[in-house]
Amino acid sequence: MNAPLSVSLNDAIIHFDIQKALTLVAHLKAADLADVIEQMPVQSSAQLLAHLPKAAKVFTKIEPDYQAKLVHELSRADLAAIVSEMPSDKRTDLFKQLDLTEQEALLPALAQAQREDIRRLAMYQEGTAGAIMTSQYVTLHQDMTVEKAIATLRQQAPDAETIYESYIVDEKRHLLGEVSLHELILAPLDQSISQLMSTEVISAYVDDDQDEVAKKIARYDLLALPIIDHAGALLGIVTYDDAMDVASAEANEDFLRVGAVDASTPSVNIKEAPLLLLYRKRVFWLVILVFGSLLSGLGIAHFESVIESNIVLVFFLPLLVGSGGNAGSQSATLMVRALATGDVVMTDWFKLLGRECLVALALGITMAIAVAILGYIRGDAMVALVLILSMMGIVLIGSVVGMSLPFILDRLGLDPASASAPLVTSICDATGVIIYLFIAAQLLSSVAM
Repeated sequence: MNAPLSVSLNDAIIHFDIQKALTLVAHLKAADLADVIEQMPVQSSAQLLAHLPKAAKVFTKIEPDYQAKLVHELSRADLAAIVSEMPSDKRTDLFKQLDLTEQEALLPALAQAQREDIRRLAMYQEGTAGAIMTSQYVTLHQDMTVEKAIATLRQQAPDAETIYESYIVDEKRHLLGEVSLHELILAPLDQSISQLMSTEVISAYVDDDQDEVAKKIARYDLLALPIIDHAGALLGIVTYDDAMDVASAEANEDFLRVGAVDASTPSVNIKEAPLLLLYRKRVFWLVILVFGSLLSGLGIAHFESVIESNIVLVFFLPLLVGSGGNAGSQSATLMVRALATGDVVMTDWFKLLGRECLVALALGITMAIAVAILGYIRGDAMVALVLILSMMGIVLIGSVVGMSLPFILDRLGLDPASASAPLVTSICDATGVIIYLFIAAQLLSSVAM
C-alpha cells in the first residue's frame, strides 16, 4: 500500500523537490510515515527527516536496524536536533546502538542535561526496568496546594512523557505517593497534596526484570509504573506503551523458542536476513533433536523381533507416536502460557498433575476407541487391545511430559518456553515407541506361545 508513495517520495527528493515531498506525507501519522521511510533508500530517508517538522516523533517509530543506517546519513546537526527531541528512553536506546566513535561525536552536540541523562540511563543492564524507564515525568511535593501543583504540572508538562500521574517526592526524591490529573482537576485549589495523594503506590525496583514490570503494569491497569532504587528514591517511570513493547518482544522470543529457533535476535526480518544468520538460528536445536530422535530408533531396534512377527504394528506406529507428541505439545503450550502470565506457579504443579492425568486419560480413551476399530480391521482383537492400551499410555505420558517440562525448566532458572514443541515431540516420540512396542511384546508374545 505504501510502496507507490515511497517511490513518489524518493523521486521528489532525488529532484530536490522537498516541498512536494513534505506535501505528500503531510496527512500521514508518525507510525505510517515511518513505514514509508523504511521502504525508501536510506539517503533519501535522511534528507526527508532533515526537513520534517516533527522528525523526532517519526524517527522513534522507525525500526532500530534502519535507525542505525540513518545515523550514518544524517548530518551531526540534524541527528542532534532529532535526538534532543526524542523521549529520554528512546534516546538512550539509540545511543546504545551507536559505536564508541559515534557516541563521542553525538554527545557534544546535545545539551548538558541531556548528556548526563543519557549516560545515567545507559548504565543500566539490558533486560532490567532501568533499561526501559524514562526520566521524563512530573514530580510534586506534599506541602503544595492543588493550585500550586497544577501550576507546576503546567511547567513540567512539555518535557514529560505522561502527565496523567504525578509522583510525590521529598527533598531526597524518596517516593511518598502519587496523584492523578483527574484528582487534581476535581480537588479544591486550596487543598494540600498531602491530603489528596495516595500513599499506596505500586512500584518496581530499577534492577527488576523488565518482563515482570510489563506484567505488573498489565495486572494493575497502570498508565505508568514508578521505578525506584532500593533506598526508595524515584529514578524514572516505565510507561504503558514501553511495557507493551517489552511484552511484544517477549512474545516474539517465546514464539521462536516454541519452534526451537534461537531467539537471541528475535527482531530479524526473515525476508532480508542473511542465509548464514537463518542457518545459525536453527541449526543448534535441530542437531540436538536429531540425537533425541535416535532414542526412537533404539526402541525400534530393541523390539525388532516383535515387529518382524507382527508386521501390522508398523502401520499404527506413526499414528500412536504422533498422538503422544500432539498431546504433549498441547500441554506444554498451555503451561508455558500459564507460567508466562503468572496464572500458575511452581507450587501448583502437583495439583495440576492430577487434573492433567484425568484429562489425558479421557482423551486417551476417546482416541483409543477410534484407533481400536482400525486395529481390529487391520489385525485382530489382540492388536486392537494393544492399540487401546498403547494409546492410553502414550497420551497420558505425553501430556504429563508436556505439562511438567515447563515447570522443571522454570525451577532450573531456564525459560519455560524452551519446552518447545519439537523438544516435547522428540521426548514423546521416544517414549511412545517404547510404550507401544513393550505392550505389543507382552501381549502378542503371550498369544504366540
